[in-house]
Amino acid sequence: MRALKRRSSIGLATLVLTACGGGGSGGNGGSPGPTPPPPGNTPPTVELQQVFGALALARPVSLKQAPGSDARWFVVEQRGVIRVFNNDPNASGAGVFLDIQDRVDDGPGEAGLLGFAFHPGFPATPEVFVSYTAPGQAGFALVSRISRFTSANGGQTLEPGSEEILLTASQPAGNHNGGDLHFGPDGFLYAGFGDGGGSGDPGENGQDTTTLLGSIVRIDVDGGSPYAIPPSNPFSSQPACTGGASGVALDCPEIFAWGLRNPWRFSFDSVTGDLWAGDVGQGSWEEVDRVVVGGNYGWNDREGAHCYEPPNGCDESSLDPVAEYGRSLGASITGGYVYRGTAIPDLAAHYVFADYVSGRVFAVRADSQPTVAPMELLDTSLFISALAEDVNGELYIVSYNDGTLHRLADVP
Repeated sequence: MRALKRRSSIGLATLVLTACGGGGSGGNGGSPGPTPPPPGNTPPTVELQQVFGALALARPVSLKQAPGSDARWFVVEQRGVIRVFNNDPNASGAGVFLDIQDRVDDGPGEAGLLGFAFHPGFPATPEVFVSYTAPGQAGFALVSRISRFTSANGGQTLEPGSEEILLTASQPAGNHNGGDLHFGPDGFLYAGFGDGGGSGDPGENGQDTTTLLGSIVRIDVDGGSPYAIPPSNPFSSQPACTGGASGVALDCPEIFAWGLRNPWRFSFDSVTGDLWAGDVGQGSWEEVDRVVVGGNYGWNDREGAHCYEPPNGCDESSLDPVAEYGRSLGASITGGYVYRGTAIPDLAAHYVFADYVSGRVFAVRADSQPTVAPMELLDTSLFISALAEDVNGELYIVSYNDGTLHRLADVP
């Protein structure tokens, strides 16, 4: 991998090592590179403005507001805490919304409390869903959990003792844990799982639909016990997933789409409802996917739009990424959001995302067809672990190593 402008070995930087392949070849298979942006499609001009500069955050990995409310911000710290602070430029302190450090295995590297999602009816429905890694058992490095927590004080905090574990997935290695959670416009909960870690997906979990690993799942948390399966899921007729633990390998009905290496961050377009994901690559390519029900996104047959295993003549029947970029621009994609705010008119209807390794911020037009090269918006010195969208559609950036928050702004 070429020498990118700066990197350290802290925390999520382990993701850098796995993105660079850990010795995997990430072959190109002779496939063509991404199509350049159309002539005249110049990148919007934007800048970053640091916000909430008086806060001290430790290893933040996710930032959100509650549905329909701009009064507060909630930030996940990887160690196992969700903190909350007022949406005030001068906010100097963040309280504790949820503390589950007693059950979170947060390292080293990519493990920890990784994502959360408010129930769409919050706080009237006082439920928040979280994704975290716990210590593994029976030879597994970790176990990923999707859990429900409830509030007993009108949404001010969550009760640590209220946990209801909905889904678990044993992780063979300590990396590629996914961790993002979102409710879709259909009211169902979507959760991302990585391929189980290791170089090159040694268990070939990405193409194995009898495991939740390497997929985005969709469940109905308002029906069934502990959840129901949306009938339009591709394998909805099967019993709840066991990952073959019962001795019978059946397709998992929770799966919405598969063939993913590590969909670290994904989101829904607030206007169209389209699901966008940034899938962290192996040795050569980072990719942006527009994810559809029943979609197979190729890993580990392909990395991006290119053959991976084998490096030539692979199965290319999977869906192509909307965009991809190689190691000259970065090595670990952080998925973002389609911009639907009003403060940056030229950015409207662009999917904005970043790279954790290089610190670059990119965009592709939301109407792009596979496969294009992204437009570079910014080249920063930040370790960008997440992007965030406020209730008005404006975008923010979370910097992992120094715990700072930034707003994307128009250039005067």
